[in-house]
Amino acid sequence: MAVLALLAVLEGVVRPDLPWRPLSVILTLGLVPTLLWRRTRPLLMIVIVFVSTNLAPLFTGGETAETHTMAFLLIVLYALFRWGAGREVVIGSAVMLIGVSVPAASGRLGLPDAIGAFAIMFSAVALGGTFRYRAGARMRELDRVKLLEREQLARDLHDTVAHHVSAMAIRAQAGLATSASRPGAATEALRVIEAEAALALAEMNAIVRVLRRDRPADLTPGRRITDLQELTERPRAGPSVEVEISGDLDGVPPSIGAAVYRIAQEAVTNARRHARHATRIEVRVAADDTSVFLRVSDDGDIGSVRAAASPGYGLIGMSERAGLLGGTCVAGPNPDRGWTVTTVLPRTGAAT
Repeated sequence: MAVLALLAVLEGVVRPDLPWRPLSVILTLGLVPTLLWRRTRPLLMIVIVFVSTNLAPLFTGGETAETHTMAFLLIVLYALFRWGAGREVVIGSAVMLIGVSVPAASGRLGLPDAIGAFAIMFSAVALGGTFRYRAGARMRELDRVKLLEREQLARDLHDTVAHHVSAMAIRAQAGLATSASRPGAATEALRVIEAEAALALAEMNAIVRVLRRDRPADLTPGRRITDLQELTERPRAGPSVEVEISGDLDGVPPSIGAAVYRIAQEAVTNARRHARHATRIEVRVAADDTSVFLRVSDDGDIGSVRAAASPGYGLIGMSERAGLLGGTCVAGPNPDRGWTVTTVLPRTGAAT
């Protein structure tokens, strides 16, 4: 604003051909403050601009009292179509059309000048509309990314909580069931529960740390396919877990490795929770040149509880993980007994 005010005064001094020099400079200086409210009140600023420029000839005997510095008013036109609401844009467009048509109809503005004025106004309008569209598209893309991040965090939280809490519940039940015959069973169960709770808190803290802007994210590597061996090493009650990994896993992207681990972890948790009378859970991972295959199966009974259970967030999360990477995840009962989760992921991840 200071620069524009200085230019207006300087133009009034150095331009001897400027008609009605004092009035033209005063009008220019009076319109400079419209830039202050061009974003918050764009329609009002447009009305002030066009009413002022059309009323000025009434005091100059029909002559145009305008300076070259008034070119900054194109910023006000741009602002209307960049930040104005829909109704403001419509009303502002009508004001602009009337503001140019009145002097053209009265003869103060010739046809070539009117065409030039419309062309310049259209350029400012088109520029404002273009940036408005780009800003809207960017906001929609940011909303989409935020939604995907929320879904990913929801899956990670579910996998972490469900996995460790299920292990604690199973171990607590085993300790209670054997406490009468084995007095030390309760102590062993408490040790396992304590370890699982510590692991759950550590993983949840890592997820929460990412959400907090004032804390750095955990830069340690994520879960990998080789971490599946942890499912067999932790002492737990219930069916045993057997892990078999075959094929060339070198070069598998971290996103694929993390997805394989999380899907297998969720499938093992579901089997421990729902597979009645199960004695064994098998986790098989294989890879070839194009895909990574995961198969998790158990030998439990297909009872009414297992069959009637509605798909929860665990199954939904597994399908979403596979789908985001361009793969598939199918879960269902075996022909004879047990339950199987089969996942196929492209070796290179989803195509971008």
